[in-house]
Amino acid sequence: MARNTMSRALHDLGLSAWFGGTLANAVALNAAAAEAGTDAATGRVANAGWDRWTPINAVAIGAHLVGSVGQLRANKQRVAQQQGVAGMSTLKTLLTAAALGATAYSRVLGQRVSAAENPPSRRGTKPSRRTKALAPDVAAAQEQLDTLQWVIPALTGALVAVSSYAGEQQRPSEVAKGITVPATTRRTAEDLIQ
Repeated sequence: MARNTMSRALHDLGLSAWFGGTLANAVALNAAAAEAGTDAATGRVANAGWDRWTPINAVAIGAHLVGSVGQLRANKQRVAQQQGVAGMSTLKTLLTAAALGATAYSRVLGQRVSAAENPPSRRGTKPSRRTKALAPDVAAAQEQLDTLQWVIPALTGALVAVSSYAGEQQRPSEVAKGITVPATTRRTAEDLIQ
């Protein structure tokens, strides 16, 4: 099996930043924003933090996607012939699509909140009573963001777990066990490992 250090590094670093950064913002930024003193300051701090994270997150996601394509191309023979690899690849693709969709939708909601000139907030993604009364559409976006801030790390965390499983599938003993070679082909497990 050839080395694919660059694509593996892009895949892993991008995914770890996507997962870790989003989780850190949900756990720390939103809670810390509530310490800003007023509901108006809380909204301003939370929006500033998430807006600063967005371009970094976009780079991380891009790196992960480039690395994922590189890994898939490098392992296409295993995907086709090793039992369980195609199913794992399909699961990773579905999780990635779901995480991308949740991330994109949360960005749309975040832009709606930011465009409202930093609406008051009790905690990063918890609208204040004033926001609920004066800007119910913005409050609804904040409430959706309150859920999505946990959905994205859950999906990307699941991707980390499935990626760990994929790494285990690359062990020579697993490759040898999982090869399903048609009778007309003379390839052996050793050919796939090299």
